Amino acid sequence: MDKTLLEVPVGVSGRHVHLTPEHFRILFGPEATVTKIKDLVQPGEFAARETVTVVGPKGVLENVRIIGPLRPYSQVEVSRTDCFRLGVNPPVRDSGHLEDSPGCVLVGPAGVVTLERGVIIALRHIHMPPEEAKRCGLKDKDTVDVVVEGERGLIFKNVLVRVHPNFRLEFHIDTDEANACLLANGNKVKAVMPDVARRTARAVALELTG
Repeated sequence: MDKTLLEVPVGVSGRHVHLTPEHFRILFGPEATVTKIKDLVQPGEFAARETVTVVGPKGVLENVRIIGPLRPYSQVEVSRTDCFRLGVNPPVRDSGHLEDSPGCVLVGPAGVVTLERGVIIALRHIHMPPEEAKRCGLKDKDTVDVVVEGERGLIFKNVLVRVHPNFRLEFHIDTDEANACLLANGNKVKAVMPDVARRTARAVALELTG
């Protein structure tokens, strides 16, 4: 196996919401349960039938999908384009890191929840099982570059590597990032290992400085 490049399938993540059990009951009723309509690539995660309206200071996003299972925290993941519509300016964060993030209002068929914080733009990342990470010389929280080839090819910098035994290999980006380079679910990109990226950067710097 070439340890300098790793082919990774793409998963484009549209706007979605994660909810706590308490918030789910407020929004959908005390007897409601999460209804799975489709399994996602990552084991145990699924798209739910239930949707909410996300309300910001300037506008709303309707029919935003709930992603299950329910979690210990409620979180709204949006693209930068969505932020303009809502009128919020959230940070780019890894999932669950909600400090200093803006809030919003969630409206469901049975009630309303006001989040004091929880709106983020998801940090692009690669889900990776431990055996794959070991082969590549990577560990959890490392970063890599990801190369997209094609008509609108580009390089994504600072891609977080998330390693867990339950993960399947997948590169997660939001819709803005995918649209910028014409990527779709299931397309393949190449992750460049950190030592190779550093050598390439040094080579470019030397060429520019003569």
